[in-house]
Amino acid sequence: MARAVVIGGGIGGLAAGAALRRKGWEVIVLERAPAIEPVGSGLAIAANALKALDVLGVGDRVRSLATAEGRLGLRRADGRWLTHTTEAAADAKYGDSVVIMLRATLMDVLADALGRDHVRLGTTVSDVDAEKGLVRTSEGDVEAELVVGADGIHSATRAALFPAHPGPVYSGVTAWRGLVPRGGLDVPRSESWGRGLVFGIHPLAGDIVYVYATDVLPAGTVHADEREELLRRFGGWHDPIPALLRAADPARIIRNDVYRNAEPLPAFHRGRVALVGDAAHAMTPNLGQGACQAIEDGVVLAHHASAAASDGGLAAYSAARGERTAKIVQRSWTLCRMSKLRHPLAVGLRDFGVSAAARLSPDLMLRSMDEVLGWRPPAEAAR
Repeated sequence: MARAVVIGGGIGGLAAGAALRRKGWEVIVLERAPAIEPVGSGLAIAANALKALDVLGVGDRVRSLATAEGRLGLRRADGRWLTHTTEAAADAKYGDSVVIMLRATLMDVLADALGRDHVRLGTTVSDVDAEKGLVRTSEGDVEAELVVGADGIHSATRAALFPAHPGPVYSGVTAWRGLVPRGGLDVPRSESWGRGLVFGIHPLAGDIVYVYATDVLPAGTVHADEREELLRRFGGWHDPIPALLRAADPARIIRNDVYRNAEPLPAFHRGRVALVGDAAHAMTPNLGQGACQAIEDGVVLAHHASAAASDGGLAAYSAARGERTAKIVQRSWTLCRMSKLRHPLAVGLRDFGVSAAARLSPDLMLRSMDEVLGWRPPAEAAR
């Protein structure tokens, strides 16, 4: 049985490991953390990723967490809708809508799909030999027909494969994320834009609301009380944003700078090593596709990977994923730049343009995502 070693036990690594196991590979996932902790907050699993999760046998488990409630879309700081759609419309068009869920829950789902006995915790990787498929770890060397670099945005595997690549760059925005008790509030699923500011609210299963926000700040900016900073920025925005922030536990608000790959990699593989997720195509979160693309990567990699082919099928994987993810990285960055606008005239023109386009084409919000959400797994697309 051919062996695959996956470096990193995040979403991309677990998805790739689960997909490869279903194709008959012996899989070992190496994770340097001592445990897979329930870190992070919420994330979006859109129609394309749900189709990929179906390949792993867990799509319906994730769909069961959906909390469809009326319309969703983009708003101004005063609450006026710029463009919106509904869960029903999205489902009718793509056969699925979007599930907003806890990151920790998705990790549990993927770990179950892989099999938790295939994860080696507390194992640090120090080097990778791409030609031999050799991984040097704190527990000794491991050799494999396939090595998967799923070690995140600051991937050491990527740096070893492509040392001339500049790596991720700061996008110019800092992001806050948190989980807040709903407390009987009316919480329409929406993202609201102001002058360089963004605030998103999404109800989750279990009477919890996932909130996130961004602002244009120098990299590394830290505040003594991040919740107070959020209230200072968003306390005058439309309901229920102020109430949600007042209900938030300051200790559970996560803040991090947002990085992206400004320059695409020349390939997603070299030798016996393939890259997935942020290690391959770090993007801003504006399209909600970071986790979705990592899951797609795992399914497509398993479809193409072969222990027998001269290049292990990795050239086909690179070809299948490179152009698609580069477009999505760029589209997400375009939205990020639009959300960063601060000048009142530029903001007014942006909001007017979005609103006018939505009036002329009511299904604009969905149609603009056709290329992203209409994706199908390779085996299904070939039929």
